[in-house]
Amino acid sequence: MVMSDSEREERRRQQAEIADSLRESGALDEIFARIDAGEPLTGHEGLLRGVLKASLERGLEAELSDHVGYDRGDPAASEFPNSRNGTFPKTVASEIGDIELAVPRDRNGTFTPMLVRRGVRRLDGLDAMIVSLYAGGMTIRDIGHHLAATIGTELSHETISKVTDAVCDEVLAWQQRPLEALYPVIYLDAIIVKVRDGGHVRNKAAHLAVGVDMDGVKHVLGIWVQATEGAKFWASVCAEFANRGVRDVLVVCCDGLTGFPEAIEATWPETTVQTCVVHLIRAAMRFVNYTDRKRVAAALKPIYQAANEDAALAELDAFEASELGGRYASTVRAFRDAWDRFVPFLAFPPALRRVIYTTNSIESLNYQLRKITRNRGHFPNDLAAVKLLWLAICNIEDKRARERAKERGLPAAQRKAPGRLVEGQITTNWKQALEQLALVYPDRINPHL
Repeated sequence: MVMSDSEREERRRQQAEIADSLRESGALDEIFARIDAGEPLTGHEGLLRGVLKASLERGLEAELSDHVGYDRGDPAASEFPNSRNGTFPKTVASEIGDIELAVPRDRNGTFTPMLVRRGVRRLDGLDAMIVSLYAGGMTIRDIGHHLAATIGTELSHETISKVTDAVCDEVLAWQQRPLEALYPVIYLDAIIVKVRDGGHVRNKAAHLAVGVDMDGVKHVLGIWVQATEGAKFWASVCAEFANRGVRDVLVVCCDGLTGFPEAIEATWPETTVQTCVVHLIRAAMRFVNYTDRKRVAAALKPIYQAANEDAALAELDAFEASELGGRYASTVRAFRDAWDRFVPFLAFPPALRRVIYTTNSIESLNYQLRKITRNRGHFPNDLAAVKLLWLAICNIEDKRARERAKERGLPAAQRKAPGRLVEGQITTNWKQALEQLALVYPDRINPHL
């Protein structure tokens, strides 16, 4: 979670106060002297481990003093019903390496430490580090090697897996969170991931849905991993949206997904299904010779830039009758096969067309996710794939937000940090598009304005 400017400033102020007070008190003089003498600050023999060990053990001693009612060395210790009973060793893993602690105990066995709880073998910072590495695309095995090589902490694959599995509840809550009653536009796209299914590793499609709310803000609505597409699968997704509060969707833009129009009609009969024009052009040019690609692309442009459906059909007929159309019949067939799902956006004004004609708004997200999933041979199950994709989206957006926060206050010409990838991104020229949507769908959109 990215901190606000005020929170960041308050943290800096507190840290500065603590550092200044420690320097002024001379408490750090010995540590500074040992560093100057060549002792390492980090690593297996680093001073930080000793400082953390001393701090934790002092905190544990203070907890035990509060529990038994007296401090160590108190002459009146014998007057209390419970007493100290030495220590026992305990190793905890941390983000700076393994810490060997001497945990104090009491005679009655009723002391329960809160600073380092019973059964806890890792400090909170290490768990956060593991989850961050996992979200960055490292496999569980890679994380184990990385921790052993950098901080000297050896964790089993099972332990690391349990740490990453702890976020599954958050993923489930996110996937089931309530949604808005109306989404003017929803984009659907998918990437291919390898998932173990029984005794085989299969290619499955991880579908992502991005919705644009009434303020023009984009949100990732959900992630679903499915072996095959079809009306039954998309009907279940639409029913899930409806159960999460979505009462209406004006336009759904997808890449010609099988069975989607029928599934949409079962849930939202008035929703317009728009085939992504960019995907359609790619499909149409699949068999075009490289030397002719620029000419074919230029010849197709009048079709999807036509004023209306009749004009577009005339341009397609003209292309089919041309020399290029005769050479590449598959290009013409691609447009004719997808015609009913291609033409809906031609009925809208230019500003609205730019919003709904393509799923490119999540293409960049898919590109980033592919870089992360490419590091893995396969996922053990569908949930593991969903978990990583969700963590990766959070990680990417948080990283970009941190970069923007560092440049806040600089002139626009000096800012180089990337904007939001998808989540929270504002749709370009949304006010104009919303105005035109209100004119096209007045009865459906005006109650939500």
